[in-house]
Amino acid sequence: MKKMRDCLYWAVSLLSLNSVFQSTYAADAFDANSQWMFGDWNGKRTQLQQQGYDFNFGYTGEMATLLHAKQASSHGTEYADQFAIGSHLDLEKILGWQDTEAQITVTQRNGRSLSQNSDALAGHLSSSQEVWGREQTWRLTDFWIKKKFLDQKLDIKVGRFGEGEDFNSFDCDFQNLALCGSQVGNWVGDQWYNWPVSQWAARVKYNLQPDLYAQVGVYEYNPENLERGKGWNLSTDGSHGAIIPAEVVWTPKVGTQKLDGEYRAGYYYSTADAQNINHPEQTSHKQGMWVVAKQQLTAHQDDPHRGLTGFVNVTVHDSDTNTVGNMQNIGLVYKGAFDARPQDEIAVGLARIRINDDVNDHQERPQNEEYDAEIYYGIHAANWLTIRPNVQYIRHVGAYKNGENAWVGGIKLQTAF
Repeated sequence: MKKMRDCLYWAVSLLSLNSVFQSTYAADAFDANSQWMFGDWNGKRTQLQQQGYDFNFGYTGEMATLLHAKQASSHGTEYADQFAIGSHLDLEKILGWQDTEAQITVTQRNGRSLSQNSDALAGHLSSSQEVWGREQTWRLTDFWIKKKFLDQKLDIKVGRFGEGEDFNSFDCDFQNLALCGSQVGNWVGDQWYNWPVSQWAARVKYNLQPDLYAQVGVYEYNPENLERGKGWNLSTDGSHGAIIPAEVVWTPKVGTQKLDGEYRAGYYYSTADAQNINHPEQTSHKQGMWVVAKQQLTAHQDDPHRGLTGFVNVTVHDSDTNTVGNMQNIGLVYKGAFDARPQDEIAVGLARIRINDDVNDHQERPQNEEYDAEIYYGIHAANWLTIRPNVQYIRHVGAYKNGENAWVGGIKLQTAF
């Protein structure tokens, strides 16, 4: 709780100092129009970018507090956060390697989760703080190189990274996990590892036309990568197989206003053995599919950078090995609803998580569906700072029909140093 108060105090203090720094240092530190809190280092940062070195240092903090539940809870408020430090390298500019780039990212997570520590949220399938998880430790999250061939139609990426960076990808502006990021990784997380976990991987993408591409990947499945002391593990010892995803992605510009759209359809298969739910003495292989649709629907006063966007995510998983049979989420995001706040956002989302029916054959207390909903207002305080106060509602916590129904209040803070 003290950490959360300190963080909020820090954010408010920075905003209050903003006008002073603007008048004194122009477009340098704390300038609301700068993309970085610490400014452009007297032009050195832009100069380094032009030379191929793009450094980034980001922070995400999430507070969640239990507002109301039918059952008493001994845990009311928790705070979790993440630091991400990295560099994107344009190797064509640096070394003369045509159409080649690389990325290095190191992350560190801290804090506690309300979903893990609140009695009212015991068994929560989703999480009220998506930034929590995968052990609170330092990790090498990205360590890859990418090169394009055949007039940039063929794109090959190799190194260490997670599936969700390229496959079943989705924005992570909501604080509730069921509305944030790659949903396959949330429900097949024992084998499909999203950010911040990395593994040895290769991804091949081919552009069929400017707005349509297909891709396939191979990702090492190594449970040791999840261990707290293995955040920098580069060994393949402990590998049990591979996750193989394939996906087709269409990114049209719709209508006379050329509104952005993104449509994904994919399938994954695991070569690793997984215990069969109905026959524990037998093994099978995880597999499933997904569909993601995101489309800007309107342009606010003919401004394509403002307006209403809708999204839908659907994942389906095999009934032999996976606890979650399927999930769906749907939502709307309106950017720039108010002329005085053209970069603020209002968003609402609803997710349904369905337990595999076969799981109930082995449980005394049946599970069915959990619903997670969230509404947030995204305050664009500066180009380097966004604050998203939110309210979440979780119905049938743990997918139990007689489970808890809980209201959670949250604040998500994202900044770029």
